[in-house]
Amino acid sequence: MEVSTKPNPQKAHYEAIHDAYEAHYYDAPSMAYRDRFIYGPLVKRLDLSEASLADLACGSGHNSAAARRYFPGIRTTGYDISEAACHDYVARTGRPAHVMDLTVLQEPQEVHDAALVIGGLHHCIADLGVTLRNVARMVRPGGHFLMMEPNDDFLLSVVRRIWYRRDRWFEADSEAALKHDEIAAQAAPYFTPERVTYFGGPAFYLILNSLIMRVPLGAKPALQHALFPLEQAYNLLPGRKPFAAFLAVWRRTDTAA
Repeated sequence: MEVSTKPNPQKAHYEAIHDAYEAHYYDAPSMAYRDRFIYGPLVKRLDLSEASLADLACGSGHNSAAARRYFPGIRTTGYDISEAACHDYVARTGRPAHVMDLTVLQEPQEVHDAALVIGGLHHCIADLGVTLRNVARMVRPGGHFLMMEPNDDFLLSVVRRIWYRRDRWFEADSEAALKHDEIAAQAAPYFTPERVTYFGGPAFYLILNSLIMRVPLGAKPALQHALFPLEQAYNLLPGRKPFAAFLAVWRRTDTAA
């Protein structure tokens, strides 16, 4: 796999915040949130029991470990811009991982049955078109691309953009929330959307994004019990504007990338 030598501010940013990010985004309440509101809804009606899965922006491998709970026979491979993340991925999952900058055109060594990215595409705005082409090259025709990303159709997106610029936990020059329909149009030569779901209320911020909300880790278990029923009800609201994020499942078309 080609490794880019082009400087990428996301790499330095992620490695600088790695320990705090790991503590807040993968503790027990955050993983419970992922299971209930992200992983479960994403994989419903999909059979990935014997699939090969590319875990993009894989981090330390928590998403791949979750995929194996849902589909014990799945074969995961990690891809991340950070060498340290790839090392941790291999240690956690026992599966291979490759250093890869998705914003630089790649010639993949392996084609997978599916690809998964959880909050990784919005870190690739430096060249989202190239990123989507790279993903297409990694997924076989008929395979699936599963994602969770922040929703730029959200009512409070203007506030979020200001927040990105002023908060040290973000790298505002190289990350931004996404509009599903816009990125689907960019990916139209390679993927066809099968379903998109908008979600994300109080628990999305106070549990999953406790790091940026400065919620103490010790407070999260009690908040989880109070907020999960509220989150379930909130997610029943219509439309896309009330919601902080979206889930999408796309099918790879039989076209060259």
